[in-house]
Amino acid sequence: MTTLKNLKGTAIQFLDADPVVYAGSWSSGGALNTARYRGGSSGTQTAGLVFTGRTPSYVTISEQYNGSAWTEVGDVNTAAYFNGGSPAGTTSAALKSTGKNSGSTFQTNVESYNGSSWTEVADVNTARDSVYGAGTSTSNIIAGGQNPPNVALTESWNGSAWTEVADLNTAKGASSSWGSSNTNALIVGGEAPPGNLSQTEIWNGSAWTETGDANTARTQSGGFGTNSSDGLFVGGSTGSASALSENWNGSAWTEVSDLGTARGLLFGSGASGNSGFVAGGSPVTAVTEEFSFPPPTSTVLQEGTMWFNSTSSTLKGYGTAAGVPSGVWSAGGTMNSSREQGADFGSLTAGVAAGGGGPPTDVEEYNGTAWTEVNNIPAGGAAGGATGTQTAGIIFGFKNSSPVRVDTMTYDGTNFTEVNNLNTGRNVGGSAGGVQTSALYAGGGSSIANTEIWNGSTWTEVNDLNDGRYFLKGGGTTTAAVLAGGYGGSPSTNPTQSEQWNGTSWTEGNNLNTGRAFLTGGGSEYTSVMIFGGGPPVIDNVEFWNGTSWSEMNDMATASETSHGTTQSTGVGTYRARTPAGGATEEWTVTAAVVTVTTS
Repeated sequence: MTTLKNLKGTAIQFLDADPVVYAGSWSSGGALNTARYRGGSSGTQTAGLVFTGRTPSYVTISEQYNGSAWTEVGDVNTAAYFNGGSPAGTTSAALKSTGKNSGSTFQTNVESYNGSSWTEVADVNTARDSVYGAGTSTSNIIAGGQNPPNVALTESWNGSAWTEVADLNTAKGASSSWGSSNTNALIVGGEAPPGNLSQTEIWNGSAWTETGDANTARTQSGGFGTNSSDGLFVGGSTGSASALSENWNGSAWTEVSDLGTARGLLFGSGASGNSGFVAGGSPVTAVTEEFSFPPPTSTVLQEGTMWFNSTSSTLKGYGTAAGVPSGVWSAGGTMNSSREQGADFGSLTAGVAAGGGGPPTDVEEYNGTAWTEVNNIPAGGAAGGATGTQTAGIIFGFKNSSPVRVDTMTYDGTNFTEVNNLNTGRNVGGSAGGVQTSALYAGGGSSIANTEIWNGSTWTEVNDLNDGRYFLKGGGTTTAAVLAGGYGGSPSTNPTQSEQWNGTSWTEGNNLNTGRAFLTGGGSEYTSVMIFGGGPPVIDNVEFWNGTSWSEMNDMATASETSHGTTQSTGVGTYRARTPAGGATEEWTVTAAVVTVTTS
């Protein structure tokens, strides 16, 4: 079950059946006249154009689509394969760029289409294939590709000439791309040593920026979309032909309905990520499929919606908080400085790891993909408490030598600033709060029971834990928190101990399933707290607190203790940066689920 608070529905519908997943659908379209794979494309689902490709012979053939059938039109002048196109173009204004027309002949050739014939125009600066292209016939961009090896080069077309502009962050080939012009584009997937990519990069006209990864790494895919905030990543190869489709909403990828025919090296174009076509592909095929993603209705599941099922007389909702127990761990970026026992705050896509047992003043930020070193802590240390966001955080209770320091420092997204100290110096305590101006710190040191509350300017001592202990972990707010595990307590060998804070006092409640200290985790909502790892011995267990009890969830891939780690308020995303072993990171992600809602 979940709570109204975690779903945040704005209206409750009255339905006799639960809504269905909003996943879009593929339907059969007219077959190409010439079965082939991977040339260029342009246009929409009802007015599309594909050109060049392989049968496996290299071809010059162009075909135009009217939404039901393909018709052969004027051929390109030079046969090519794996060349760029103009997905935002039309059937009367398209661009073909680069490609190759034999096993080792890479092209600089560019041709423009006027609706009846192709004309050679200015060549690109660097010959290559394995590109897709983005934009129109007069405002186009190509990025990456293979020559070989992979390149990161980007070239921009203004209708008369190609200009080299800023490189991709990662040299890659066989990626999918789309966009509205040479100032707004997206590239996703592809291949680069040592394998396939899930990486996404967005172009703003001057630089490429890495953003959220696709769910499944693959190469030789198709795709289409309006711009960098909308699109569909389709098919490809994960080692074998794939039918996967993922929808991009500008910040995250969501799996939608699979293709009817799994394939890679496919053509594709469309007016938006909600409407487009794919055609051809490898294994060699002439199959065309059309994608439809209609506007949501009351019969379609949308995150945050709620309804009363009149058939079962049950109040239900759909949200990520409901799916927390079924989340999964996956590999993330590697930290620049391997360390342990630091202070952590923020979220999966905007996290901060500060200090630790290693470089004690180092600070790194995480964007959901990679770690970046930022400004150091003025006075470093290990095993501190922390809470807040990447642009408004607070850390406290560090130690780098005796005596344990009382330092408290706030973070504004750029710099740390010393503010008023704790009343009792200690490290390895448990913290909660969720925001920079409201924090709780309890336990720590050598079985200390002290609890202090931060109000944004000063710390105030409040009622102690029932049992002083250290290396404990938990989360919540200054009025509703949970802390569990650790050394100390009564008896001192009870590392399963869990205590709940109600804003006034601590109460012993339901214990952890697996006792441990040195654990990691957090959460800024009392009903959604995760802890993971710990020891001794070092373990990979993960447990979730729902406001009443702890339940076991999917284990981490690698056992770990005293890691860096943080959790979003609903448990949607957690990162864990393990030390030692080079700062390897694991990410916890959750999909939405339908649940029965309680109102208590």
